[in-house]
Amino acid sequence: MKQASQGADRLDLLQTFVRIVEAGSLSAAAQQLGTTQPTVSRRLQQLERQLGLRLLQRSTHAMKLTGDGERCFEHAKGLLERWDATLADLRGVQDAPRGHLRVLVPSVFGQQQLVPPLVAFLQQHPAVSVEWLLHDRLPDFIAEGIDCAVRIGVVEDPGLVAIRLAELPRIVVAAPGLWGDGPLPQTPAELARLPWLALNTFYRDEVELMHAGRGQPARFAIRPRLSTDHLYALCNAVRGGLGVGIASTWAVAEDLTAGRLVQLAPDWTAPALPISLVHPPGRFPPARLRAFIALMRDYLPQVPGVRPPSRPPRSV
Repeated sequence: MKQASQGADRLDLLQTFVRIVEAGSLSAAAQQLGTTQPTVSRRLQQLERQLGLRLLQRSTHAMKLTGDGERCFEHAKGLLERWDATLADLRGVQDAPRGHLRVLVPSVFGQQQLVPPLVAFLQQHPAVSVEWLLHDRLPDFIAEGIDCAVRIGVVEDPGLVAIRLAELPRIVVAAPGLWGDGPLPQTPAELARLPWLALNTFYRDEVELMHAGRGQPARFAIRPRLSTDHLYALCNAVRGGLGVGIASTWAVAEDLTAGRLVQLAPDWTAPALPISLVHPPGRFPPARLRAFIALMRDYLPQVPGVRPPSRPPRSV
C-alpha cells in the first residue's frame, strides 16, 4: 500500500509541476488546482528533491524552466496523458476529449475568423477548457506550455509537426483614385510606380506577384512609405490613401464591397499564404488536441476568403 501511495503521490507532484508551467505562476496553478500557493510550492520542492534536479528558476518577477525542467515537463505531460488514457481504457471509457488546451493563434485572424470554430469546439466538448493566446509568432512550445499554434505562413522548423489546413489568397489593394485620374493599373510595371506600404511579416522591400491565368511571376522592388507588422495597421493606412498594400482577401472583403478599397491589377495576385496547425512531436497526441485539429480541418477551408490547401493535409 505504501508503494502504491508513493506512486500516486509522484503522479500528483508531476501533475502539479505541469500545471505550474502551463499556468505561468505558482499562484495561478494553485487557483486552478483549488489549493494554496504554499502547497503548490511545497509540492514543487518535493518533486525537485526526489529528482535531485532544479526544475524552475524563480525570481520576484519571473519564472523560467531550467534545461532539466524543460525535459521533465515534456516527459511529465506525456506520462500524465498516457496514464489518463490507460485509466480510460481499463475502465471501458471512450477516449473523450478532456482537460486544458493552450492554443496560440494570429492576433487578427484569431480574434475574428477562428472564434466561431473555437466556440463550436467548446460546445462539442464540455470537458475541455481553452486558453486562447493572440500572438503573431511561433512559441517555444515546451517553455510556454503551448499545446498547438495556428500559423499563417511557411513553417520552417523541421522539429515541429505542421499540418496544412488551408490557404489565404492575397490581392493588391488601394484607396480609390490613389493612382491618379487614369485607368485602373493593370500590370506589375504600373504598380511599381505607385507608393507602397509593407507588411513586414510577409513582404518588406520587394513584391512578388503571379499572373492568375498564365502562372507568370513578376517581382519588383519597393521603398515603403510605411512598414508595419500588423494587418489592421496596414489596412487602415491603405484605406487612408497612404499607399498600395497586399492583404488577404478575407481582411478587405467588406472594404471592396463598400467601395472603400479597390483591387489593382486583378489578373495578378500575391502567392497564397499557408495556414498550418503546428505542435511539437509526440507519440500520443491527447484526445483534446486530436479533436481540435479535426474541427479546424473541417472548418477552415469553408471560411470566406480562405481556400483549401493546394496539397493534401498531413495526417495525425
